[in-house]
Amino acid sequence: MTDTAIPPQGNPQQGNPQQGNADTAPRFGLNAQYTKDLSFEHPMAPRTFGMNGAPQISVNVGTQAERVNDTMFEVTLRILCEAKHGEETAFVVDLYYAGLFTVANIPQEHVEPLLLVEAPRLLFPFARRIVADATRDGGMPPLMLDPIDFLQQYQRSKQLEAQQNQNIA
Repeated sequence: MTDTAIPPQGNPQQGNPQQGNADTAPRFGLNAQYTKDLSFEHPMAPRTFGMNGAPQISVNVGTQAERVNDTMFEVTLRILCEAKHGEETAFVVDLYYAGLFTVANIPQEHVEPLLLVEAPRLLFPFARRIVADATRDGGMPPLMLDPIDFLQQYQRSKQLEAQQNQNIA
């Protein structure tokens, strides 16, 4: 067997034209993900186990991005789930799940959508599993959250922001 080195195409001083220069190539990547805060409350236990009917469940999801340094951002996905039987709270799950993302050489107008749409989309499956495990471990059936359209959520927040700016003007 013979190993043959294949020279890169293009001028080595300029980098490979097919790959681009590593210093100027656009980069978006997930470096780490972690649970920042998780709370499960089951205030009606043990009464919830004898109740008839399914509780009414509300789910609120929010995203937040915060700059860590020139190329790193922390994106936090907050999922708050509350189950009620009538006026009484059956259980509450409050999760802050975050990821540390590298964003480099991306045009400024694309950074916010990347951080508030794509980053939460990458984090959500892991956060969904944590919510399901927390409810199951808390003695309830696992709460399997429906997929979330983070693009639609982002577009709605931008429309709301534009309406509020019009009302101020």
